[in-house]
Amino acid sequence: MRAGTVQETPQKAVPWTFLSNHSHVLICLANEPYLRLRDVAEMVGITERSAQRIVMELEQAGVLARCRVGRRNSYVVHVDQPLRHPVERHCTVADLLKMVNGELPQVTIDDAAAEDSEASTTPGLAKMPHD
Repeated sequence: MRAGTVQETPQKAVPWTFLSNHSHVLICLANEPYLRLRDVAEMVGITERSAQRIVMELEQAGVLARCRVGRRNSYVVHVDQPLRHPVERHCTVADLLKMVNGELPQVTIDDAAAEDSEASTTPGLAKMPHD
């Protein structure tokens, strides 16, 4: 296998991963804010109910916001939020997304738009207004 290539490994053969299911769900929704939770669950390898619980926990932590667009949900990721564990608390959600993707996903909201009430429900990435 050449350096820089990823070898496909069956899900069941991998007993653990470096990132949690919470980070996997967050990464999926940051990259594609209009994904259905059924599709997120399939991508992450968890049940739809687990994906719903994780989204609820991410919302409660202030990392993710859900907004309604027509008949579907879409999601806004608050990239300025710190990661939760003391070991990585010095990093933000933006740092995590950059580490995984090499850069922030292109669906972003700038600081001015994040402060605007209408734009704050726009799916994608947002920086939290500073007090």
